Amino acid sequence: MAGHVSPKSTYYTIFGSLMMLTAITVAAAFTNLGMLNFPVALSIAIIKATLVILFFMHLKYSSRLTKLICGAAFFFLMILFGLTLSDYLSRGWFVSPRGTAGAGTQLTIGPPPAPVEAGAEPAAAESPER
Repeated sequence: MAGHVSPKSTYYTIFGSLMMLTAITVAAAFTNLGMLNFPVALSIAIIKATLVILFFMHLKYSSRLTKLICGAAFFFLMILFGLTLSDYLSRGWFVSPRGTAGAGTQLTIGPPPAPVEAGAEPAAAESPER
């Protein structure tokens, strides 16, 4: 039994679309979109991956079982991304006086120190008496 044979024009159209989306990705990388840089790049990547999966990997013409397995794999991938991002975004951030920043490097736990009023001298650190 032979699989579905698409005309060459379909493959050329999808290839042209992928090249156009790649050019848009490069243009977006050199454009300052502020907070939208990451969502725009991710959206373009998802569209490109969808085209590759549907047409070059022939998922569009596959059986329902194959489509179900691909959908389940994508669902579990989103669960893994969600768990990873929830861990990453819930960490405390600390910027050291030397300028380095990293997740999970919060040195002290508790309320921040009281602000020093203008013109007042900071209180000297009390050393514990022994």
